[in-house]
Amino acid sequence: MNSSKMKTAYCAAKRIIGEQQTVRERQIIDDVSGDDIVVVSGQYDRVEEVLGVMDLPHVVIDPNRLALLDLRPDQMLVINCPGKISREAIKKVRNFVNAGGSLFTTDWALKYVLEPAFRGIVEFNDKATQDAVVAVQPTASENPILDGIFDKNADPQWWLEGSSYPIKILDYRRVEILIDSAEIGRRWGESPVVISFEYGRGEVMHMISHYYLQRTELRTKRHSTNWVGYAAEKNARLTMNRAPEEYKDLNVGEVEAAYTSSRVMRNSVIRHKERWLAKEREHEKAANADSDGSK
Repeated sequence: MNSSKMKTAYCAAKRIIGEQQTVRERQIIDDVSGDDIVVVSGQYDRVEEVLGVMDLPHVVIDPNRLALLDLRPDQMLVINCPGKISREAIKKVRNFVNAGGSLFTTDWALKYVLEPAFRGIVEFNDKATQDAVVAVQPTASENPILDGIFDKNADPQWWLEGSSYPIKILDYRRVEILIDSAEIGRRWGESPVVISFEYGRGEVMHMISHYYLQRTELRTKRHSTNWVGYAAEKNARLTMNRAPEEYKDLNVGEVEAAYTSSRVMRNSVIRHKERWLAKEREHEKAANADSDGSK
C-alpha cells in the first residue's frame, strides 16, 4: 500500500470512528488541547502523522529535548521507535509515569526505554522479526483500550516492520496483554502485540512494530472486498454515503488495519483523560471533606 493510499485509509477510519463515538467520548476528545500529548520523534515510526489525521492536538519534540522538558503527570507521552534517549531522559520518563503520567511506546523503545526505565517487567527476547503481516486476537476484551475494535466480524492484520522486537513478559502479575498473535509467538517466540502495565500512579502501553501503518495483506475474501463493507459492519452509514471519490479503491483489509491502529490510540487518549478526571474528582471530594470537617 503506497503512502497516499495509506493516508486515505486512515482518513476513512477516522470518519468511521467519528460516526461511532458517543457524546461523552466526543467531549473528552474535544477537550484535548495544546501539549496534552507530547510526541518524541523517531527515525522509524511516526505516530504524530496518525494523530494529525485524527485531529488530535499534540506537540513533537526531538529526543535530545526530552531530558530538559518539564513533564506534567496529566500529559500523555508518546515515544516513537527507536526511542534512543539519554539516561537523564530515562529517569525523567520513569518519574513522569510514577507521578501519574501515561506513556505510549512502539517497537525498539521496548529495549531502549522500557527495559532501563522499568526493570524486571518486560524485555526484548533477542529474536527480531522479519517484515510480515500477521493475524491478531484480543486477550483483554473488557479493557476499554479495545472498545469498538474486535466485534464479531473483526479480523485485523498487524504489520511487522523488519527487525521488530518481540515482547517478552518478565512479570506476568503486572502486565496485561491486550492484543496477542499466535502467529508471532509461533515464528518468533513471544506472542504479545499490545501490552499495558501500571507503574506508580501512571500507566504504560507498548506495541510491537510501528504504529504508523505502511502496508497490509489481503488474506481472505473479506479483506479484498470494497471498504464500504467494513463501514457497513461498523454501522457507519453516513461515512458510506458521503465518502470522497478517493475512497473508492480502498478495501476492507486496508481500512480495518487503519481503524484498529487509530482506535487503539484514540481509546488510549480517552482512558488517560478519564483517569485524570477521576483523580480531579477525588481531590475535589477530599478537599470538600476537609473543608466540612474544619467548620
